[in-house]
Amino acid sequence: MNGAAERLLGLQSADAKGKPLDDLFRLASEETGEEDSAYLARLLAGEAFDGNGLTQRLVRQDQSRIAVSLVAAPLYVDQRVAGAVLVFHDRTTEQEFLAQLSWHATHDTLTSLANRREFESRLGASLAGLAKRPATHALMYLDLDQFKIVNDTCGHAAGDELLRKVSTALRQQLRPGDVLARLGGDEFGILMENCPAELAATTAETLRKAVEELHFVWNGRAFNISVSIGVVGLTDASMTIEETLRSVDVACYMAKENGRNRIQLQQVGDIELEQRMGEMAWVQRLREALEQNRFCIHAQEIVPLQDDTPAGAHVELLVRLTDADGNMIAPGAFIPAAERYGLMPLVDRWMVRSAFEMLALRDRAGTDGAIATCAINLSGASFGDDSFVDYVLEQFERTDIAPSLICFEVTETSAIADLDRATHFMTALRAHGCRFSLDDFGAGMSSFNYLKTLPVDYLKIDGGFVKDMLADRIDRAMVEMIQHIGEVTGKRTIAEFVESREIAVALRTIGVDYAQGFGIARPRPFDVHFRATASLDFGVEIPAATRSRRAAG
Repeated sequence: MNGAAERLLGLQSADAKGKPLDDLFRLASEETGEEDSAYLARLLAGEAFDGNGLTQRLVRQDQSRIAVSLVAAPLYVDQRVAGAVLVFHDRTTEQEFLAQLSWHATHDTLTSLANRREFESRLGASLAGLAKRPATHALMYLDLDQFKIVNDTCGHAAGDELLRKVSTALRQQLRPGDVLARLGGDEFGILMENCPAELAATTAETLRKAVEELHFVWNGRAFNISVSIGVVGLTDASMTIEETLRSVDVACYMAKENGRNRIQLQQVGDIELEQRMGEMAWVQRLREALEQNRFCIHAQEIVPLQDDTPAGAHVELLVRLTDADGNMIAPGAFIPAAERYGLMPLVDRWMVRSAFEMLALRDRAGTDGAIATCAINLSGASFGDDSFVDYVLEQFERTDIAPSLICFEVTETSAIADLDRATHFMTALRAHGCRFSLDDFGAGMSSFNYLKTLPVDYLKIDGGFVKDMLADRIDRAMVEMIQHIGEVTGKRTIAEFVESREIAVALRTIGVDYAQGFGIARPRPFDVHFRATASLDFGVEIPAATRSRRAAG
């Protein structure tokens, strides 16, 4: 027994002498917990054991159990078994890291609530259960009414703290088995199984009051917070997850339309008319905006962090919308609606056409400040539009801009949702020189096996990991892991939500290629005379270890 074995067993070699091997090296199954008392006998009978891919539990003298993997082989003298070698690998750290990854896959890191993916999974299980045993469940959708004011006036730190306080207040009003999730931004979902309509209504009112009575103060400034809640009763097992979420979303939208800080109770069968009205309202508003050309383009610079990045400015083009009165509407208000009601392909076409025209005008005007890469976001719906590739190629031919100038950004979740279409779409445009970036990478915590076949050039590290990486070791570990994946797969990495120089310095040290965020540059209107001016002066050398890793990659 070497020193590592002594630490693993919690026993000195001198104390182990004279004790039966079966008493010292007890192995138990990870799945069943049952001990395997015969593995040593099989080993001494000449049977080798390779458990590198199998996690088991080593039962110590104090009955505690440690995750290990075992590789063992018999020793032969004159072709006869004379003993055996046991090599245990302590997998405690690996197990803890896997547990963290599993937790991140199902939880929102800011609030520690279930995330949208886990919520939809639980909702799907509840709907499937209705087919086996009739019951009444309640589904709620909650949207904070004043969150944007707090976020815009006090910054993201204040918004994050408000979300944490709201999460705590909501959790305290629910039953132990109820599911509370953060669905995105300032939106929450609640699933209450075996919940009659009366209890759902009472609980929703309790939740509304809890948020209303929440006194939020930031830097001496007090805010009155309220929430709009849509409630839908679930009894129909034939409803899909998408249909139920759309129904409760519309109920919440109606609560907002009716004055906010209120509850809208609906049954699935009663909501169709209201849903149609809500759909047509958004359809009409967005179609009018397209016809009246009330969309506009802003640009945000992406700056290089390493010395070996290609020359030329790198910008991301962002779509914005103004209402009939000229007021700017936040993307978070109209993009989800456009996605929900199938209008994103029209918005994507407008964006591609307008961006290409602007780039062609810049080229003809001889504008100073060459742009080497223009990133344009595309929705997952455009993958399913078989004519979209032809449309993009027509715009290249019409404007005569170089396809190598364009990098299309697609979210990780939309690409994985229809991997075959995404791969075909990317391959078709890459053949003409376009590049692709995988946005929000890491948020879905997938197996990453798809990266072997998905033809992308950049991985954009999800900003949720970046913005707190200096204070949160797990977030930094996630950034380092994604950067390593980029190196192994030969893809450049871009970090989002870079809000300070300190974060940029840390990203540079890790080896991340590019940075984007308010700490680098804020989005600005993109026109013929737009010049990318953002840059970073670190005043430090890249660590030798980083340079060697990048060279090896």
